[in-house]
Order: sequence, then C-alpha cells, then structure tokens
Amino acid sequence: MLKLNQISAGYGSFQALWDVDLEVKAGETVTVIGANGAGKTTLLRVISGLMAPTSGEITFEERSIADLPPHKFIEIGIAHCPENRRLFAKMTVTDNLKIGAYIPQARAEFEDRMAWVFDLFPRLKERRSQIAGTLSGGEQQMCAIGRALMSRPKLLLLDEPSAGLAPVIVDHVFEMVLRIRDEGFTVLIVEQNVQQVLDIVDRAYLLEVGRVKLTGPAEELKNHELVAQAYMGI
Repeated sequence: MLKLNQISAGYGSFQALWDVDLEVKAGETVTVIGANGAGKTTLLRVISGLMAPTSGEITFEERSIADLPPHKFIEIGIAHCPENRRLFAKMTVTDNLKIGAYIPQARAEFEDRMAWVFDLFPRLKERRSQIAGTLSGGEQQMCAIGRALMSRPKLLLLDEPSAGLAPVIVDHVFEMVLRIRDEGFTVLIVEQNVQQVLDIVDRAYLLEVGRVKLTGPAEELKNHELVAQAYMGI
C-alpha cells in the first residue's frame, strides 16, 4: 500500500531523515519506534504531505504522491492524527468530528460515520456536546483519533498517541488501537512507548538519528538485544 524509497527530508540546513526505506502493506499495523529527535514525527509529516522530501520516492497504492498537494492526501485515503492531538479546543466533540468529514465522500455519509465512531468510542457519544478543551487527556485522544477516522481512511497515521497520558490511560489508548486494527484499518503508528506498542503491531522499524537501524516482525524486535537494552530497560 505505502512504500518509501530512499526518503530524505529536513528543515533548512538541518537534515532529519536519511535515505529511509519503509513499507506498509494493506491490513498491517506497523510501528516506527525510536528516541526523541530520531525523526519519527518528520517521517509522518512527509507521508501525510505536510512536508516535502528533499529526495526519494513515496508511492501509495502504486501511485507517486511526493508532489501531491497536502490537502489531497485525505482524499486519496491518508489521515494523520498528529502529536498532541491538535483539537479545536473551543469547539464541541461533534464539531471536531465534523471537521474530519469535510471531504465530499465523507460529508455524504456523515451521520453513518458519526454513529460508527460513537460505536467505536462510546465515551465520545456521552461527551458529544462537550467542549473539546474540557475533556480529559484520554478523551481528547479518542476525539482526535475519531476525527481522523471520520474520513474512513485507507491508511491511518498515529503520532505518539500515548504521549503525556497517565499509565492507566495509556493502556486504554493501546486498546483503542487494537480495536481500530480489528476493524480492518491499515495503521502506521509512531510511538516512544516501545514495550506496549510492540505487543499490538505486526512489524516495526527502529529509527535512530534519521536512519532506519532495524526492521522486522514486532516479536523479533522486542527480543533484539539493542531494543531491549536501549528502549525497554532490560
């Protein structure tokens, strides 16, 4: 579904990604793990069109998308749930979800998609008239993910969904990701919570200083000495 070939990217004179190769197949849940500053968020920004690569090729469903305008990415089926949620804090939960359904095909099915998101996240239905900025951290994350799902994307990008949340809420967030995976979505998730994310994905990439250091099945990386020592405290 998604292929990155020798992708490099940066900010001005600073290069954040170096010759990254990555693939996500339809129906897979894949994670990119690594420390702060490894280039994980930059990678998702490149994939969702928010940032242009300086070199390399990106294809989605065998179509080159490197030069596609950013607003077109949601139309071809890529939805990005950004780091720190980025909700419209003074708007209600329902209004935030409406924004996720702004493309024509989603607007035409708005009621059905809203009902589906509420079925996936019953707490959002209870809070549908509440101002988003007054939700708890976990509820805000549900709202952010729900907003991204309103377009029924072919590929869902999740950037640090557990960041800044209490441990008990982190467990709930990963349960949400499992439910989304079980619904048949293809998911690429960037995450620092290495131990938990490797328990719920099919494959993983370890990014270090902008380069892919390791890649393989999640179980294989979980048992790899480098990952165990550097990211899991073993």
